[in-house]
Amino acid sequence: MVVYYFCLPKVLFDANYTTVIESEEGQFIGAKIADDGQWRFPESDSVPTKFKACIVAFEDQHFYSHFGFNPISMYHAFKENRKANKVVRGGSTLTQQVIRLHRDGKKRSYFEKFVEVILATRLEFRHSKDKILQLYAAHAPFGSNVVGLEMASWRYFGLQPHQLSWAEAATLAVLPNAPSLIYPGKNQQKLLLKRNRLLKKLVENKTIDQETYELSLLEELPQKPFAVPQIAPHLLQKIAKEHHGKKLKTTIQLGVQERVNDIVNQYYNLYRQNQVFNIAVLVVDVKTRNIISYVGNSPTDVAHQKDVDIIEAPRSTGSILKPFLYASMLDEGEILPRTLIPDVPTQISGYTPQNYDLSYDGAVAANRALARSLNIPAVLMLQQYSVTKFYEQLQKLKLRDVNRHPSNYGLSLILGGAETNLWDLCRSYAYMSSTLTHYTKTQDEFRINELANLNYNSAVKIDFGASKRQKNVFSAGAIWHTFNAMKEVNRPQGDEAWRFYDSSIDLAWKTGTSFGGRDAWAVGVTQDYVVGVWVGNATGEGRPLLTGVESAAPILFDVFRLFPKANWFTIPYNDLEEKKVCKQSGYLAQENCNAQLQWIPKNEKKTENCPYHKLIHLDSTEQFRVNSSCENVDAILAKSWFVLPPVIEWYYKSKHANYVSLPPFRPDCVEASMDKKMDFIYPNPNSKIILTKNFEGKTQPVILKVAHSNPDTELFWYLNDTFLGTTKTFHEKQVIASTGTHIITVVDEYGNEIKRKIAIEKD
Repeated sequence: MVVYYFCLPKVLFDANYTTVIESEEGQFIGAKIADDGQWRFPESDSVPTKFKACIVAFEDQHFYSHFGFNPISMYHAFKENRKANKVVRGGSTLTQQVIRLHRDGKKRSYFEKFVEVILATRLEFRHSKDKILQLYAAHAPFGSNVVGLEMASWRYFGLQPHQLSWAEAATLAVLPNAPSLIYPGKNQQKLLLKRNRLLKKLVENKTIDQETYELSLLEELPQKPFAVPQIAPHLLQKIAKEHHGKKLKTTIQLGVQERVNDIVNQYYNLYRQNQVFNIAVLVVDVKTRNIISYVGNSPTDVAHQKDVDIIEAPRSTGSILKPFLYASMLDEGEILPRTLIPDVPTQISGYTPQNYDLSYDGAVAANRALARSLNIPAVLMLQQYSVTKFYEQLQKLKLRDVNRHPSNYGLSLILGGAETNLWDLCRSYAYMSSTLTHYTKTQDEFRINELANLNYNSAVKIDFGASKRQKNVFSAGAIWHTFNAMKEVNRPQGDEAWRFYDSSIDLAWKTGTSFGGRDAWAVGVTQDYVVGVWVGNATGEGRPLLTGVESAAPILFDVFRLFPKANWFTIPYNDLEEKKVCKQSGYLAQENCNAQLQWIPKNEKKTENCPYHKLIHLDSTEQFRVNSSCENVDAILAKSWFVLPPVIEWYYKSKHANYVSLPPFRPDCVEASMDKKMDFIYPNPNSKIILTKNFEGKTQPVILKVAHSNPDTELFWYLNDTFLGTTKTFHEKQVIASTGTHIITVVDEYGNEIKRKIAIEKD
């Protein structure tokens, strides 16, 4: 009895299984063949009624009445085999066939048959009849390398087992008896006869009616195997690594996935004309963090890395991290949404950032700098905030590929010096959207696990944890202001007038383009969804005209059009304060500012008052500044004036026609102002300048530039102690100097002086 009890292993089939994924609706969307080259699905938890009736009628009519073997059937098989002097009939029950499949490779003999009988009775003790049928259906051979009912149903009919007709179920029921019958265009007559005999038996047993029988006879046999669907092949690759040989119901929404596939295919055919071959798209449901569409790559070829899953591949960030810096600085009171940020030629420790269009605004509001993705303001903001602090913020957001020491990145961290991936990026933006929505819904609560990972398993429900009062990374107010700035990002071509149409998508979005046109990013977020898009070449090859706005953004907006229009985010009043802010500078208003009320983050107290508005004294004409040395005190007019530093002013005026420079002092006045009148535009302090040669071998001069608050003032230029000449209106001077260190001195006609030290080398 002990030997009998332990004669059957606990695990009957230790086989290699196919990794199978289904959509959220239960539709088969992909499978990866088992390691042994067989299409063998994991065991199902049930066998469809039609196949169950067919296989019992064909293989073992007394299945539900015997206890593992049928002596009468075995006796008749013995007689017929003895008479034919070869095996012409098996006489095995379905239970015995399960044992035979379990003992695959054993030579057929009378002793082996005896062993099967013993093990079959033991199997009947262990499992119910339905479970034994499940084991048989999952491991029976169905021709070629197809094993199991579920794979056979897909392979031969393109259907799930429960969707099979009586004729289709009967066809599959006769196959394990002779699996070599099915080949496209071969042995069709033998298979047809077997199927029809089984159908006749079913009608005789009154399992089906006469009409069903006659209609079933008219159905054709399968002619060509159906291709295994590959609707989300790169998600399948990911799941095959993490859930190898399992059947997993994913969170993918089949309709969305198929339409996103179509969109990617459309743009792939367009972009490959510019030799851009790879596209990745990730769509996330914000409320659940479920991935509803996963396109890891475009339908390209092996030469262009079609099997690379780009969604988790580290790629250069470009400008895609700028919203995180903006939110961080708002959160800590370093800036307000409209604080003016300098946008002038800048060189910091040899690092010279440039705006994409190589232009300068002089100064630009922080929210507009983000919306326009200006590089110089972003670098200056990062310098003010500090690289280390921003690095720590990115670590809190769990950006796994930002993993080097902050000093390795420097200020380039904000302009593509780091790498990230689409998965982490979408998770971060989903966190921001969910944080803001939850906060406004509950008035003032955050959740502990708001930064939860993205999920593709429908059996998993994300637990966002208990409520708390403290933020995770960003406050709700900072996120709301960040999304409002991102909403104003210039739309792709054809959607520029979005503000004038009710049907337009209200979307917070950001693009990024890495150096050399290697990576084009676009990420968009609403209350309901986050969509991330990457376009480029998996090989790292850059292409001209490849930008986030022109290449990734059109895909982003086409994907968002698949969903209903979402409402814009609600203002988190409990995390904001209404304060007076200077209209022109965006700083907290001081008494000399023209102010207006704005909702700003509560940390505004750390922000300084407006430094650009000054109280000046004018004569009655308001054309000249005066003081007590030249004007009666009673006749002096006091007026607030918006004054920018000389270099900022020089560029700012070119973009703002309404800017009025500070009036000069009246000639009869003794000038007492300590305001800085002029400054160098170029070169920067302690610059090293290399004088190059032209095609004729002549050394080219360096162009020195100065900005003066009154351009019509005459300036006198000196190189060391050598007079170079004067300039008026346009203050630029060409200089060719010897190799070495030099001092540039500029003096205006009023005696104001500035100096700059430079080092000159020759190419």
